[in-house]
Amino acid sequence: MTTRDPDTLAFYAAEAQAYADRRSTAPQPRLERFLAALPAGAGILELGCGGGQDSAVMLARGFDVTPTDGSPEMAREAERRLGQPVAVLLFQDIEGCALYDAVWARACLLHAPRPELPGVIGRVHRILKPGGRLYASFKAGEGEGRDRLGRYFNYPSAEELRGVFATAPWATLEIEAAQGGGYDGEPTPWLHVTAVKPD
Repeated sequence: MTTRDPDTLAFYAAEAQAYADRRSTAPQPRLERFLAALPAGAGILELGCGGGQDSAVMLARGFDVTPTDGSPEMAREAERRLGQPVAVLLFQDIEGCALYDAVWARACLLHAPRPELPGVIGRVHRILKPGGRLYASFKAGEGEGRDRLGRYFNYPSAEELRGVFATAPWATLEIEAAQGGGYDGEPTPWLHVTAVKPD
């Protein structure tokens, strides 16, 4: 989770250990496809790494992973799992140019305030190397709001996301809609975005 919304940050601070200790044996086909498209040992920035579960998979596959989260408490939980430092990083503080082969942002950019989302995508675009790949997922909707746990979500539609991503040049942009769930246990429509920066 990476946002300055105090209520969302307070939720992850209070729930950090329970959130990080969730166990899932479900296959991760999107992560598998993402990794399969990268060269061996590629440098991956993970935004909103939560408890570090996805970073652990990527590290085990030999990738050079930089895990980050906007919540200090979640970052500590990820450090406990991964045995390596995890930086506290808010989306608005992403800096650098052409540093990573890929950015993995599963279920985290959905917390970025709507007015700031184009700027966040622009910073992610800049930090990717030419030909770099981004994966991000969002809870779909028609306007920002909060879930029953008090967390802020930007809830975009697919059309809105296309407009947001169009503020930076991408060689390819794919948005897939699918049904799923979340930590709140509610059935949830998701939008899965894969974008590739031009070479």
